[in-house]
Amino acid sequence: MINKDETGKWNNHAEDVIAIEPYNPRWADQFAYEQQAIRESVDASIPLVIEHFGSTAIPGLPAKPIIDILIGASSQHWTAIIESLKGMHYIHWENNPNPDREFLVKGMPPFGVRRTHHVHICEIDSPLWERLLFRDYLREHIEDRKAYADLKERLSVEFPDDREAYTRGKDIVVAEIMNRARTWRSA
Repeated sequence: MINKDETGKWNNHAEDVIAIEPYNPRWADQFAYEQQAIRESVDASIPLVIEHFGSTAIPGLPAKPIIDILIGASSQHWTAIIESLKGMHYIHWENNPNPDREFLVKGMPPFGVRRTHHVHICEIDSPLWERLLFRDYLREHIEDRKAYADLKERLSVEFPDDREAYTRGKDIVVAEIMNRARTWRSA
């Protein structure tokens, strides 16, 4: 189970610092391996769409070496999916305040050496699913990809052990890029 610590931060351990690495083409292979493992673990009668998203899914973009996985599924199946992922050593965020999604982490200290995978479960038409547009847009637009990479590098230095501040620091740029991505999609 994932919870906030006594300071109000999410499991802020020294081993869980924000470290940005150059793009690694093996991230695509790590996703493919985990995608297959998830599909094999979850009851085959449950329809799933499993996508690689986030920075590790964008060739050329530096990232935290954590594979972000987006699972699209009907909410009626979320409990069964979560139970399957727990069997794969994922830790579920039991007190997630967002009822439109579920979140699980693999490898997070103290349950592992470092985070290796994040899984987000949502309905395919949910706002979270739109993050695939962000991925696709940055794959095609080098100027925005570079600006986003520069921001991530700067924030990782400024907030090496504060994931919430690191994420908040990206909000404005992400919103601007998403506006351009929506226009790009509709063109």
